[in-house]
Amino acid sequence: MVEWLEGDRIGVKAQLRYERMSAFKVRPVLDLVRGKPVREAQDILARTPRAAAGVVAKVVASAAANAENNELLDQEELYIDTCFADEANTLKRWRPRARGRATRIRKRMCHITVVVARLPEEKLVELRSKSVATPSGNRARRVLTSRRSRKPESNVGELATAEEPVDEDLVAQEVDTQEAGAQEVGVQETELNETDSQGDQDLKIKEAYDQEEVTQDTDAGEDAAEMSRQTNSAAEGEDNNNNGSNDNVASGGDDSDDAGSMSDHIDDQEQ
Repeated sequence: MVEWLEGDRIGVKAQLRYERMSAFKVRPVLDLVRGKPVREAQDILARTPRAAAGVVAKVVASAAANAENNELLDQEELYIDTCFADEANTLKRWRPRARGRATRIRKRMCHITVVVARLPEEKLVELRSKSVATPSGNRARRVLTSRRSRKPESNVGELATAEEPVDEDLVAQEVDTQEAGAQEVGVQETELNETDSQGDQDLKIKEAYDQEEVTQDTDAGEDAAEMSRQTNSAAEGEDNNNNGSNDNVASGGDDSDDAGSMSDHIDDQEQ
């Protein structure tokens, strides 16, 4: 339902009537969200530990939906302009008490009203500068633009009967562009997968080649160590032979000295 506000501004109203809750309990919750953007108000109500918060959240969501579907307004640009709770009928009941007396029970009800409107231009500029474009937000804007192109805005109390024609060629071109982009992304993913597989194969071949080189180096080292051991053993055998010949020569010299000494002893005795 459309509501005229101050300064010739248009607001969209949603009202919940005969809610089985006291207006005294609803008003503190309404004070929390009055003047807040719709998204921020919904976040506040979701974290408010009061029974009236859930009821007020439903009324706010209904007002935002009315503004989006009936007046073609974007929910991101709405704020809660007015909200209040009025007292409704009161159901009177009786409770028996002691000594034959009775006490009155008042079951109170209330009417909850929420009016949402579009943010001022300076607030919208500030909000757009802080907001980050997301795919879901872009899609919502495209849907809203399409609705506006099909159903022009109408004055209060009047409905527009003429609809603007939709450019089918433009729609087909957009669909082709999206399909081409999807195909290009698929080709890029395929090339990336092939590159990764080729890189894995090259890495495996390199690892096998390195392992083979390490094995060859190990075998060559073992052969060199074996040859050095054989050379050392041969050198030790030659040293032993040389030491034996030297001992024989030395023993021969000693025998000659003994023979000389015996001949001198015999000559002395003859004299």
